[in-house]
Amino acid sequence: MRDIHKKLTRIIFPVSKREFLQQSVKTFSPSEKMLFFMLVIVFIASVVMILSNINKSFLVEIPAHGGSITEGVVGSPRFINPLLSNSDTDRDLTALVYSGLMKATPSGELIHDLAESFTISEDGFTYDFILKDNIFFHDGIEVTADDVVFTAQKAQDVSLRSPRRANWDSVTIEKIDDKHVRFTLKQPYAPFLENTTLGILPKHLWIKTGIEQFSFSKFNNEPIGSGPYKVKKIKYNSGGAPESYELKSFDKYALGKPFISNIKIMFYPSEPALLEAYKDGYVEGINSISPNKLSEFVNNGARIEKSPLPRIFAVFFNQNQASVFANMEVRKALNIALNRDKIVSEVLSGYGTGIDGPIPPGLLKSVDKNSHTKNIINDERKDLAIEMLENNGWIFNEKTAVWEKKTKKETEELRFSLSTSNTPELKATAEIIAQEWRDIGVIVDLKIFETGDLNQNIIRPRKYDALLFGEIISRELDLFAFWHSSQRNDPGLNIALYVNITADKLLEDARTATNRNVMIEKYREFEDEIDSDVPAVFIYSPDFIYITPKNIKNFELGAVATPAERFLNIHQWYIETDKVWSFFTK
Repeated sequence: MRDIHKKLTRIIFPVSKREFLQQSVKTFSPSEKMLFFMLVIVFIASVVMILSNINKSFLVEIPAHGGSITEGVVGSPRFINPLLSNSDTDRDLTALVYSGLMKATPSGELIHDLAESFTISEDGFTYDFILKDNIFFHDGIEVTADDVVFTAQKAQDVSLRSPRRANWDSVTIEKIDDKHVRFTLKQPYAPFLENTTLGILPKHLWIKTGIEQFSFSKFNNEPIGSGPYKVKKIKYNSGGAPESYELKSFDKYALGKPFISNIKIMFYPSEPALLEAYKDGYVEGINSISPNKLSEFVNNGARIEKSPLPRIFAVFFNQNQASVFANMEVRKALNIALNRDKIVSEVLSGYGTGIDGPIPPGLLKSVDKNSHTKNIINDERKDLAIEMLENNGWIFNEKTAVWEKKTKKETEELRFSLSTSNTPELKATAEIIAQEWRDIGVIVDLKIFETGDLNQNIIRPRKYDALLFGEIISRELDLFAFWHSSQRNDPGLNIALYVNITADKLLEDARTATNRNVMIEKYREFEDEIDSDVPAVFIYSPDFIYITPKNIKNFELGAVATPAERFLNIHQWYIETDKVWSFFTK
């Protein structure tokens, strides 16, 4: 039977497919064989390409762990401690090593960090926080409510003199259980939630350190926190000062292990030394560079990120010292005459924004209501300012070259002094302002002081006619200290000595509002009051400038109050990537 089957197979299929193909090819001429093999190669290549494209269509790029960056900063750290940090260098490292109950994002929102959840009582007095499970310090010890209570109470300690004390003054702090902390305020305060971004200290390491020894603890230089990065190595110079810190990503960070594995922070004594290190390739990222130094880096293709700082610079009028400012038309004329675009261009090299109000751009995320001077053509400013003075009884005395206004008691002259700090930026700004006002016939005596002298002997006792100075508003947007009438005297910061009952009430309502929309509306109304009264001439908000490592992905720079806030979403930055099929990412 087998023999019959074999014979039938040979009759039906005399040769196998392979043998048939081989026999057929043998019959080809040399040119036909070459063409045949070329077609076979094309066919195979096409199949491979089709399969590859199909595979690629299903692949997506995702962040992968790995890579490193090196940052350069001016200065040397002293207190890598959320309660004591008082320099940009301190704050940079503190931001990387520590984490708080809440965390700010580049968009200005607050998200949960160590906290799993929080609730606010209806009356706005009580804040209850529940901690996440499985949150740890870099030494492996779990973070509990004890650590939160310990940190906040240390912030309150008058003897410690923490820069954060004002944020926690009069707050009652209670541990409900190991995961539950309660904060009770004496009165509602809308920005309080921002205070909970304070980095949490490990109580088990600090408990035995007395207040008198707190600033001398080794943990100020060898910090252990619960933040995205932990200290891996510290390099010191021959004098014992740190030259660099090497940080490693923390596997158990509450928001997930950061993608970038290593960060190195290197310290330099001056801006020129830092710029030289960047040019030589020792560092990849630098920040807060003088705007007039940036053109070279722009031309060389550096990646420059910028963002408006929540700071305003203005000329504040002191009517108690110079009665000429009691005339509304004088304040308005000086406001109209000033060309803000010129200052932003010449002093800040374009890295800033001209402003007409007390709130930095972007903080309210609303339309700029105080933009009336921005629409004035620069050539018209002088004429409009002079017209404002003339229409209100001022006459220009050609003999004395000064504006005069006669009253029942005396003849006033439009002259005053302008005081500011001997820093390059403020000095240059003051010179432009003085010249702009001199161009409309105002007599301006420019007074430049060293920063310490200005603060102690001029600003604190309020001994100035007009003062060119800056205010750091910060993200919580509490303007009370800067403009409420109760803050006119030192240590208050109302350096315009502004008094307005309506404005006072709006400031009080804004800082106690538990609804952010209500707070924003109160501040908009407050802006209108300032716009009407002109207690100051607002000039600009500077930009934060960050020359960023070119290979960083998912970098986001929002409104930053301090340079350290460039790291707000550092746990999401990445350098390395992987490709996986798209359905694995769902």
